[in-house]
Amino acid sequence: MLTALLLSLSTAFAHVEDLDDTFKDNRADDIWLVKFYAPWCGYCRKLEPVWHEIGAELKSSGSSINVGKMDATAYSSVASEFGVRGYPTIKLLKGDLAYNYKGPRTKDDIIEFANRVAGPVVRSLPSRQMFEHILDRHGVVFVYIGGESTLKEKYIEVASELIVYTYFFSALEDAVPPTVTLQELPSVSVFKDGTYFLYDAYQHGELSSWVNKERFRGYLDIDAFTLYELAETGKLVAIAVVDEKVPTEEGARIKMLMQRVATEYRDQFSRDFQFGHMDGNDYINGLIMSEVPVPSIIVLNTSNDQYFLPLEQVESHEQMVEFINSVLDGTAQAQGGDSIFQRVKRVFYDARSTVMSVFRSSPLLGCFLFGLPLGIISLMCYGICTAEADDDSEDLDLLRREEEEEEEEEQRQRAEQQEEEEQRLRVEEEEQRQRVEGGEDDKEEEDEEEEEEEEEKSAMDKKVD
Repeated sequence: MLTALLLSLSTAFAHVEDLDDTFKDNRADDIWLVKFYAPWCGYCRKLEPVWHEIGAELKSSGSSINVGKMDATAYSSVASEFGVRGYPTIKLLKGDLAYNYKGPRTKDDIIEFANRVAGPVVRSLPSRQMFEHILDRHGVVFVYIGGESTLKEKYIEVASELIVYTYFFSALEDAVPPTVTLQELPSVSVFKDGTYFLYDAYQHGELSSWVNKERFRGYLDIDAFTLYELAETGKLVAIAVVDEKVPTEEGARIKMLMQRVATEYRDQFSRDFQFGHMDGNDYINGLIMSEVPVPSIIVLNTSNDQYFLPLEQVESHEQMVEFINSVLDGTAQAQGGDSIFQRVKRVFYDARSTVMSVFRSSPLLGCFLFGLPLGIISLMCYGICTAEADDDSEDLDLLRREEEEEEEEEQRQRAEQQEEEEQRLRVEEEEQRQRVEGGEDDKEEEDEEEEEEEEEKSAMDKKVD
């Protein structure tokens, strides 16, 4: 049993060729389905077993398509030549043409893409039986009906561009089923939703634009890949957000209303709206950066990131039509958008979402990736803050010392002034004392002079006598 399993795996891996830089020179005559990957890419590793299943199935069916894979990091110059900008990138290479695959990364979807693009751009329907077989097999089919014309040349040109999305066929008038009524020939028709619609150049404008808008069924099961493709149509997308894992009566009712409007009001709304439902609100929440209740109704404008929500609960298809009309005529309140504020909000929201997803998927890795840098930044901030605190403390000490020195200098100056004042007072007292002593000496001299004068006067009196 184990031996059989290993043999099966080795056989599957043998159907996928590892490509190198010689591939671009040797591929011209072959058709190749190539996956460009990076060894570190998680999505690439997830796609790896699917890719080998694709190789084995195409080989066993006798397909002429070769399946390969190339490490775009090892052969970056080759990857750059093919316009690889992300991982994984899936391309079908046919001659000088390279077709990008943008759909779901499932085995059946990728194989259908490869078979569709590898064949003729426009396939011929030689009989009515073949015509009806193709309508039963494919959900959306474009058919050119008539002979050679300028319209057919334009049709082939459009098919060359949009073959990555859908099938293109051509048929003569006698191969058309009797249920199809043509107003004129040649004509281009799209068959889908159990009926058909004719292209009118006057009403629909450019053929390529009409094909791009009509390549989806009227009502879709919408996922992330489908919503991405719908953005290229320029249509508003009306979505019933439901939980299909846990179905509810309210969710089923909203889906039924959306389907009814999509079918019954096709002529009124199909030019501007695409209708469908989405399982869960995770992807919608990420788009609008808010929480959408489940079940609920939302209309997305993928061209400018605006969205519209009904102001009240939609109970009937008349209310649904009224809400869709309000979006169409501009009376419904638009939320979101691509303003500068919304772009800044998107940056923070995406950063937060990335951090949360990392922690949810691998808490230890999240702690290492974000905890270590935050720890280093915290230490740096602490060092800067403490360094600033030390500088402030040194400045405060210096200021305090300067104030103390100034105070000491003032005290010294006051002491010197006081000493000078005391010395001045002592000098004044000494001078005053000296003046007092000088006055007493003068009085004694005067008294002696008076005594001498009296003695002389007494002597003179005696002589006279």
